[in-house]
Amino acid sequence: MRANFQRRAVLSVITLAAAAIATPIWAQDKSEMTTWDRIASTKTLRIAAVAGGAPNYHKDLATGQWSGIMIDLANNLASKLGAKLEINETTWGNAVLDLQSNKIDIFFGLNPTPQRLKVIGFSEPLYKNAYSLIAKKGYSPKTWEEMDTPDVTIAVDVGSSYDNLVTAMYTKAKILRFEKAADATLAVQTGRADVQPQVVTLSAGIVKKNPGIGHVVVPEPIKGTSTNAGLRMESDPRWKNYVDAWIADLRKTDAINTIVLSNLDKLMSIKREEIPAIVSF
Repeated sequence: MRANFQRRAVLSVITLAAAAIATPIWAQDKSEMTTWDRIASTKTLRIAAVAGGAPNYHKDLATGQWSGIMIDLANNLASKLGAKLEINETTWGNAVLDLQSNKIDIFFGLNPTPQRLKVIGFSEPLYKNAYSLIAKKGYSPKTWEEMDTPDVTIAVDVGSSYDNLVTAMYTKAKILRFEKAADATLAVQTGRADVQPQVVTLSAGIVKKNPGIGHVVVPEPIKGTSTNAGLRMESDPRWKNYVDAWIADLRKTDAINTIVLSNLDKLMSIKREEIPAIVSF
């Protein structure tokens, strides 16, 4: 009986050893390496970008080159780190998953909703923004509350902060959810939906570029929000601390204001005076 016990113990040790050998070393290192250590060792900063997300993200279809507010911010951060910028394409709905699965180191342009705060970390705010609506022609809701009726259809991109906003606010309005924000905009343009929530820096540019979509409405009470960077949730604080310090330095020199306004002008033909005063950069 003692021999059987010893034999089982030996087999258990062999099994555990085999399992350890079967697990690739690179997979073990990847799970243990923090974001700060990975950037330091590879000299690469990984971000994701959303096609059709101007002025935050814009992809030139002819050249494949990216530009926009968040790309300029990412280039600035990569330069400070002495790192090469690696850009992967994603959607707003998948950005959180990209961070959780360690595909990227940071995602610019998220705001800290309660749901997101449970699964990822966030930087300090990059700048303040405000929720608005792209509304179909002939429809101009004065308040958020008046839209909570079965007669109103709201279009959102699934998993976005706009999806979270209207899901929390409305029980009677019909909500249409799309994979991409551009599809939600099209729903308003074609009359399938009455409104699409967007931060005002986006809605103003979209409507100016294509007035046939509808018009911009900022309902009362004004709902302020912030634009932040999303980070992978981890116990090591070095990466978040570095990003927050970098943001503080940008704000001291008014660099964020310059980056935002220049891209609004370049990509959307929007001037500062066309943005509601509540929005500050």
